[in-house]
Amino acid sequence: MAETVRVLVAKAGLDGHDRGAKVIARALRDAGFEVIYTGLHQTPDDIVTAAVQESVDIVAVSILSGAHMTLIPKILKGIQNAGAEIPLLVGGIIPPEEAGELVKMGVKSVHGPGTSMKEIVESVRETVSGNR
Repeated sequence: MAETVRVLVAKAGLDGHDRGAKVIARALRDAGFEVIYTGLHQTPDDIVTAAVQESVDIVAVSILSGAHMTLIPKILKGIQNAGAEIPLLVGGIIPPEEAGELVKMGVKSVHGPGTSMKEIVESVRETVSGNR
């Protein structure tokens, strides 16, 4: 039997909109993943700590506040400093050129508004299978 994939779904920073993150969490759960949702207003350190403590296979961060170029590098650095190899996916309203920069920094994929749940589920599966 295949090992269950553990996904941490996180809301970074002061972003107060969590409907999308909850929809993603539900879609991932329905697809058979074990999902841990951090809730609103998490700092990069909170997200990294939760990811390491929960021994997740992947972190999916939802960010709509526009602070992605500040918060996402801190999460990536925190994962690295923790000695963990946990891939990071990002979703939110992110301009294409900044999405490309995030990928260059180490984010595995960036998903904007309108991305289908199927595409997100497949992205998680592919990223985790390539990381195991």
